[in-house]
Amino acid sequence: MFRNFKMVSKVIFGRGCFAQLGDILREKRQGNESVMVFLVDDVFKDKPLKDRLPLGADDMLIWVNVDDEPKTTYVDQLTLDVKNHMAAKQDALPCGVIGIGGGSTMDLSKAVALMLTNDGSSADYQGWDLIKKPAVYHAAVPTLSGTGAEVSRTTVLTGPEKKLGLNSDHTVFDQIVLDPEMIADAPNPQRFYTGMDCYIHCVESLTGTYLNSFSQAYGEKSMQLCQDVFLNDFEDADDKLMMASYCGGMSIAYSQVGICHALSYGLAFVLGLHHGIGNCVAFDVLEDYYPEGVDEFRQMMDRGSIQLPRNLTSGLTDAQMNQMIDVSLVLEPLWENALGKDWKTIMTRDKIRELYLKM
Repeated sequence: MFRNFKMVSKVIFGRGCFAQLGDILREKRQGNESVMVFLVDDVFKDKPLKDRLPLGADDMLIWVNVDDEPKTTYVDQLTLDVKNHMAAKQDALPCGVIGIGGGSTMDLSKAVALMLTNDGSSADYQGWDLIKKPAVYHAAVPTLSGTGAEVSRTTVLTGPEKKLGLNSDHTVFDQIVLDPEMIADAPNPQRFYTGMDCYIHCVESLTGTYLNSFSQAYGEKSMQLCQDVFLNDFEDADDKLMMASYCGGMSIAYSQVGICHALSYGLAFVLGLHHGIGNCVAFDVLEDYYPEGVDEFRQMMDRGSIQLPRNLTSGLTDAQMNQMIDVSLVLEPLWENALGKDWKTIMTRDKIRELYLKM
């Protein structure tokens, strides 16, 4: 059975296109009392962006903190805040949820849009196709590029027992606004780590057993764009990186990521390591599995003068190490994509432990 996957319905791309966000949202507003909920990364709280937001009189602006990886408890609290805001206005649901920020902010906005229409805790829906009711209208404006969160069908959350996404067709954004000017001031090394998430997506997709011509076409283009950005000097590097993220996300829609992402989930759950840097830490020890990709990745690190943190796992207890291994092993499609259907005979707990100990 071929996957009939959902794509983002509407995409706008170009320098300065953020200015059209108000016009785009106006079509979705219903009457004079309509409410849009803006979830915006709090790094912009005292920045000029605040004055550019197309806020209506009744809209809700929430500054979200993503110093930590998005958690189900945070999603549940944000959802409750929105519901309380709507109850005071005697409306059931807002007209939409708009996420403005990097991958974590976009994931939070997708999750809140879903949980406004689905009962219970977001932790109840960590897995594949557990969401049953469509989300409210939701849109995104990336201010960092690389995660592919703007096009993916998942919102990755850390719950009480696991780090796992809310994977669903209902998760996909209805609209994305891709304005390269919005990522122009992204600081290093954050820009590098987020960009490497995209590069690693491509390596894992293009070398995986799930690969087909659809994912290959997007993956190869995304990888070329990443190489342009991180190994060369181009004036339009932000435009290229934004499109690399888009194409990288599309590549894994019909494929999957692999060993690096599975290991990074364990690092995030136990050590609280952010996704981008966690991927880089994990990828740097995977030369036996992705030799060409790791070699090129190290060239990119050298060119960007990036120093990865070391000895992260040296002080872990046996319980913590086992927890990291457990979290990574839950992601069976990632292991199968990387190593084939017999992956369990190849990647044992002891082998995963050895890899973690190299970090």
